Amino acid sequence: MKRMYVALTRAVPPTFADCELTHLARERIDLNVAADQHAQYEALLRSLGVRVERVAPAPGHPDSVFIEDTAVVLDELAIVSRPGAVSRRGEVDAVANALAVYRTVHPIDAPATLDGGDVLVIGRRVFVGQTRRTNPDARRQLASMLEPLGYVVMGVPVTRCLHLKSAATAATDDLIVYYPGWIDRDMFDGLECLAVDESEVAAANVLRVGEAIVCPASAPRLVADLIARGLEVHTLNASELAKAEGALTCCSLIVREVD
Repeated sequence: MKRMYVALTRAVPPTFADCELTHLARERIDLNVAADQHAQYEALLRSLGVRVERVAPAPGHPDSVFIEDTAVVLDELAIVSRPGAVSRRGEVDAVANALAVYRTVHPIDAPATLDGGDVLVIGRRVFVGQTRRTNPDARRQLASMLEPLGYVVMGVPVTRCLHLKSAATAATDDLIVYYPGWIDRDMFDGLECLAVDESEVAAANVLRVGEAIVCPASAPRLVADLIARGLEVHTLNASELAKAEGALTCCSLIVREVD
C-alpha cells in the first residue's frame, strides 16, 4: 500500500530579513523572491502527492518559515523542540497543536535546547547534532523517549555549520549525502556515503519524500550522481532561503500517515 504524506509548512514572514544568522554574513533578501521560491517548494510537494497544510503564520518570528526546527516527527510520536535561539521559541506552540492531529506530542524540557534540523533519522538510528543550537541534554531526553521504542540515539559533533542536516541528509534508507568539509563520514558507519563537491555545499541537504529526492537546483553534479543510481530526483531553486541559513528540509515537517 502506498504511503501518504502530509507536509506542515509556514509562510515566509514579512520580517524574514531579520532572521538569525550564525555562520553566514547578512545579505539583502528579496522577500518576494523568497515567497515565490517557497510557493514553488509547496507546489513541488503537492506534485509528489503530498498534502500540504500551512500552520498559522508567525509574522513576528523571522525564522518561522523554517518549520523543521520546531519538531521531530516519527511514526510513533512527535517531539516538540525547544529551539536554541531564544527568538524562535514562540514558534513552537502552533506547530505542536497542528501535529497533535497526527501524533502524540511530547516536549523537550529545559535546560535542553533542540533544533529539529539537528536530528537525522535513518531507520531505527537517530543522529543528533551537537551544535550551538542543540545541547547534550537534548540528546539525553531524546534517548529516554526513543530508545524504549527501539531506536538508537547517537550524538554527532557539528561545529562548522549550523545544523547536522546542513552537513548530511539521507537520500535513501542506505545512502547518506554529505559534505566532507563539515562532517566525518565515519559517523555513519554501515551506511553508504556520497560526498558532495565543494562547489555544491548546499547539496548536502536533500529532502526525501517517499521514493523521491528533492535537490537544490544549484547542485547538478549531485543530481547526475543520484539519477545515475536510478533514483527519482527533482530540483528546486532555494537561493533566497539559503541566505537565511535555510535549506530544503528546513521548510517542512513531513508526516507519514500511519495506520
